[in-house]
Amino acid sequence: METRGKGSPIGRPRGFDAGEALEQAMRVFWKQGYEGASLTDLTNAMGITRTSMYAAFGNKEDLFRKALERYEEGPAAYVARALKEPTAREVATAFLNGAVRTSTRPDCPPGCLGVQGSLAAGDAGLPVRDMLADWRKGGVTHLADRFRQAVDDGDLPPGIDPLHVARYLMTFANGISVQAAGGATREDLQRVAEMALRDWPPA
Repeated sequence: METRGKGSPIGRPRGFDAGEALEQAMRVFWKQGYEGASLTDLTNAMGITRTSMYAAFGNKEDLFRKALERYEEGPAAYVARALKEPTAREVATAFLNGAVRTSTRPDCPPGCLGVQGSLAAGDAGLPVRDMLADWRKGGVTHLADRFRQAVDDGDLPPGIDPLHVARYLMTFANGISVQAAGGATREDLQRVAEMALRDWPPA
């Protein structure tokens, strides 16, 4: 990348904070979805030029991928924390409670970036739609692995299908996100999460 002396790369404004810029891009994608977020929307929120965006993050799809990684490490970090809970029921409870909290944060857009990001996608958005489908599938896989361990430990009944339980929870979590984006309150969604666990299988 061409630079001028010891200063910032050409096109990058003085004081450019890549972390903060990526945070703002994540929020734009979260609120508007991949296709709904124009380059103008993104660069205005990030406080940089298009040249700076391309130099620092690549094209729009690359930027979205980095924004999704930031989302996973930040707002969606509840998933990794939930997997460390000592029992399967506590894993499920922490997972759904985390989905409720993240989808209804007062300082963030409602819903989940991983669900809202490409609900409506034309041809240009298909790679991102597939990226998000793989991301959600990875979440199911991690949950299923944890519940398989719970079966082995006697924490879940031996005849239960860990993958089925994981998909059950992910379906509820995705539904929570969609409902939050539609205006459902945290209190309402918390009751939904509690209902989802009412018939949790006994060990």
